[in-house]
Amino acid sequence: MIRDVKQLDIDGKRVFVRVDFNVPIENGEITEMHRIESTLPTLRYILPKAKKLIVASHLGRPGGKKNPEYSLAPVRAALEKLLGCPVTLAPDCIGPEVEALVGQADPKVLLLENVRFHKEEEKNDPEFSKRLAALADVYVNDAFGAAHRAHASTAGMAKCFTEKGAGLLLKKELDYLGTLLASPERPFAAILGGAKVSDKIGVINNLMPKLDSLLIGGGMAYTFLKANGVSIGRSLVEEDRVELARDLIAKAKQSNIALLLPVDHVAAEGRDKDPVAVGENIPPKLMGLDIGPKTIALFGGAIKKARMILWNGPVGLFEDEKFSAGTKAVARAVVESGAVSIVAGGDTVAAVEQAGVGERITHLSTGGGATLEFLEGKKLPGIEALEVAR
Repeated sequence: MIRDVKQLDIDGKRVFVRVDFNVPIENGEITEMHRIESTLPTLRYILPKAKKLIVASHLGRPGGKKNPEYSLAPVRAALEKLLGCPVTLAPDCIGPEVEALVGQADPKVLLLENVRFHKEEEKNDPEFSKRLAALADVYVNDAFGAAHRAHASTAGMAKCFTEKGAGLLLKKELDYLGTLLASPERPFAAILGGAKVSDKIGVINNLMPKLDSLLIGGGMAYTFLKANGVSIGRSLVEEDRVELARDLIAKAKQSNIALLLPVDHVAAEGRDKDPVAVGENIPPKLMGLDIGPKTIALFGGAIKKARMILWNGPVGLFEDEKFSAGTKAVARAVVESGAVSIVAGGDTVAAVEQAGVGERITHLSTGGGATLEFLEGKKLPGIEALEVAR
């Protein structure tokens, strides 16, 4: 059984909240706030009740040593503004200075410095886990994006607490994604894009028994199209996955699942070249970089019928305006369908925001790899560590 933060005894306690503030930062400024904003309900729930709110996260890959480039200083400023109260950045995540700050009445909100400044974090070192755990009375994990990692702050330290549970964001993720796996509303459609088939094999296999339609776009579509004997020109292809794609197409047919692939494309000689509209077969010198208008209509028809939709991976090179029309059209179709919609993966979340429909998506998942592993049916160490006996 996993309790959520509202079932925990946090009154007057020091509460440690592991969040996922691994956000993009350019020139000291955060360029995408979704992950920080998503955990605000948890922090706002704890803040008036707790004696001390201790917030911890990783940022980037500093390689187990202090690096100012990966400091959480920009996050501290953003969090202070969002919470509307002072937030102090600790000089480290363990050590005498941190312990002293935890022991004082002020600050009420303490943001620990990047846990990955210590190599022991990613090694899930037991001693490091104990030192982190010693800072608090209660442990709350709200970092779904890091729940698939067996690290000290996500799995190791949780074992040191009897009073532990999921934050409101983590609970929301488990509720929505758990419903997809257990009893999705039908018709259930999955839209899968992105570059590689290999990243999505486990998800396709695990979801297939529950799906009514599977729409495949993005770079991974060309491996499937090649498996179908379609000319793909110079498009991205995983040659070693063509046979697997052929098997998945056959499996979908046997299971009476509508597997939809692009029937026309927006192509170009290169990413920096002018776009060209082409039919199903792509000429030898061109590469497919977006879905065409016929495919937009085809995908839109399937999306319109769905009552539940999972979308992971853009259907084109959406970050380039020339090749963004397909992804934007899919985003609009998803919200106009009125279905329960779950969008997962950083690029896909960015795409729906870019299309201006992010607020109309039922659930924007904060997990990338964690979402995929959960949907594959794998156990996530950060989730397992929260289990308590009934």
